[in-house]
Amino acid sequence: MKNESLGITETQYFHLPGELQLESGKKLSSVTLAYETYGSLNQDRSNAILVCHALSGDAHAAGWHPGDQKPGWWDTMIGPGKALDTDRYFVICSNVLGGCKGSTGPSSTNPATGKPYGIDFPVITIGDMVKAQKALTDHLGIGKLFAAVGGSMGGVQVLQWAVSYPDSLSKAIAIATTSHSSPQQIAFNEVGRIAIISDPKWNEGNYYSQSPPVHGLALARMIGHITYLSDDSMQYKFGRRLQDKNKYDFDLAFDFEVESYLHHQGQSFTKRFDANTYLYITKALDYFDLTKNGSLRDGLRDVQAKFLVIGVSSDWLYPTYQSREIVAALTANNKDANYREIESNYGHDAFLLETGQLSYLITNFLSHVSVADIMKKDIVSIQEGISIEETARVMCREGITHLPVVSKSGELAGIITSWDISKAVALKYTSPEHIMTREVITASPDESIESAAKKMQRKNISALPVVDAGRKILGIIGSDEINRLVGGYI
Repeated sequence: MKNESLGITETQYFHLPGELQLESGKKLSSVTLAYETYGSLNQDRSNAILVCHALSGDAHAAGWHPGDQKPGWWDTMIGPGKALDTDRYFVICSNVLGGCKGSTGPSSTNPATGKPYGIDFPVITIGDMVKAQKALTDHLGIGKLFAAVGGSMGGVQVLQWAVSYPDSLSKAIAIATTSHSSPQQIAFNEVGRIAIISDPKWNEGNYYSQSPPVHGLALARMIGHITYLSDDSMQYKFGRRLQDKNKYDFDLAFDFEVESYLHHQGQSFTKRFDANTYLYITKALDYFDLTKNGSLRDGLRDVQAKFLVIGVSSDWLYPTYQSREIVAALTANNKDANYREIESNYGHDAFLLETGQLSYLITNFLSHVSVADIMKKDIVSIQEGISIEETARVMCREGITHLPVVSKSGELAGIITSWDISKAVALKYTSPEHIMTREVITASPDESIESAAKKMQRKNISALPVVDAGRKILGIIGSDEINRLVGGYI
């Protein structure tokens, strides 16, 4: 198996048609989303994975841009043979609405004035960001994402996808995240915003034609960066070591390595990020709350995706109890949800750094596909007692070769194939009762694809009805669906 970089990648741009209706009631026109894709979309467009970035991320998740000193921010996870295997999946990553890396945000030109929006940009929400992403996936012809994955604010977007578009997402992977911003998280965001707007060069957000508020933005980043680490990681990385000296200077300049590190993080951040964008995105995070009338269970009641929720043992910005709350609410709604915890001293940043643990968890979750994931749910069936002629008409009209027969109570009674119809005509039978198979080989919704494929191969059949414990029919799975997914079990 390959495990290499994607090489040179390119950012593309999608221009949303018309206006984007925002949760605030305002509308935003001329919206652009910057995005990148990796791998190829399969024939039935069922292998797409959306990667959602964190607060300071962008669309460049993997591969290299010409002249770059380092690859995309999740290059260790995306590419041939990696967890998000581009030989198998079509991976998409877009810069969020409100961003400053090619997507429409405060630094973009306001079509009404011809100048940057600044603080005339409308306040946005995580829901607005996801709504724009949904327009992008629609544009790409993707009716249903195979998965969405993200950490931190990326995990927040994944959760919003599952709630806002339950029929458009099969699997959700939310890492080091929360279902609603806590008072502590809001507090840290507010301190960062105050650092920016207290910088005189912020100038009420109108700084694009002059010197930007780099001091305030650097300070906001320094504060934020502390929350991404852990006490253990800072002790290991810095201890109390001095920076380029052997003794204290006894002045107010910085002495310690950790001080130098934070100053470097703040200053480098100002070269790639917009201060107004920081204000707007942190505000969107503050507003994020998936509870309904105070109940997370009610807020997650309608989700359909299978969930993998991953916490980080040393994360104090998004503590593991918040991940566990998500899984508890999903489980209370009888949803398919699993919780896993990464053992790491890196703190919140572990979702970017613990490639080995994450790759293992994500690879297993994505590759464990059950019958329910790919079965056809909109199936046609007939009730016992109808004529051969009507049965034949149904099969011809729907273009199907396998037709389940159900009892009046809805239980599976048998199955009729196109071969059975030919046999009935030749023998001049008038009722399907004489030709339908009653001892039907079936699959359960939680059965593995491999198990269903082996049943078909062993019995030389090309489709299996999917039934629940009470023999009520839920769907049907055929060899075509399996072959598209795993390439040749049958």
